[in-house]
Amino acid sequence: MSITWMLRCGVAAGVLVPVVLWADGATRPGYSLWHHGASQLGTGERAWLQTANFLLGALLLGLFAIGLRRALHAGRGATWGPVLIATAAVGLAVAGLVPTDPALGYPPGQPEGITAAGGVHQAAGLALFTGLSGAAFVLARRLGAAGRAWARYLRASGSLVIIFAFAAGIAYRLDTLGIWRPAPAGLLEHLALLAGFCWIIAVATGLLRHPADMPTEPAKSGV
Repeated sequence: MSITWMLRCGVAAGVLVPVVLWADGATRPGYSLWHHGASQLGTGERAWLQTANFLLGALLLGLFAIGLRRALHAGRGATWGPVLIATAAVGLAVAGLVPTDPALGYPPGQPEGITAAGGVHQAAGLALFTGLSGAAFVLARRLGAAGRAWARYLRASGSLVIIFAFAAGIAYRLDTLGIWRPAPAGLLEHLALLAGFCWIIAVATGLLRHPADMPTEPAKSGV
């Protein structure tokens, strides 16, 4: 597979995962985009759809990581950027294969509690968000050479992924304690994913449209 097609896989992953999540969440009986986490769409009715979404998204994201590694060749960010994206891909795949525990009343009628499978799913989510955020910061240093706007955008995106994910965890805890019901844990988690996948689309598109303007090779110092 050519570099071009692997970079296009990044665009495909960035569009596919959030769109399917939002479309399914908006039409799933008993599910609230405001209240319930994205991973909870992997349980209950139509759970198979999100399992397929996560696995296909992980495959596309993994291919994008390979294409990005080849496009960057060597130098700053050429190793750790793709590695962190691959980490996010693995996290997404595991999250698809190991469903989360029922929580916040979804799926309806299911007993809530913490299981070993739920712990594995949480670890996978941590890998996903860490990978999406960390890769943005790493690539900000490399692609920032093409313009300060790239550096600012990627750093902002990396920050938003962590801020939204962390806020979602706090909102979830406040909800389970009965302090804030219904808290926007679901909306915040969806926004964290959206911030991460949007920068994936932006970088992939930038490399596809203007490869000559992007710093894909390490700069050589003059004598």
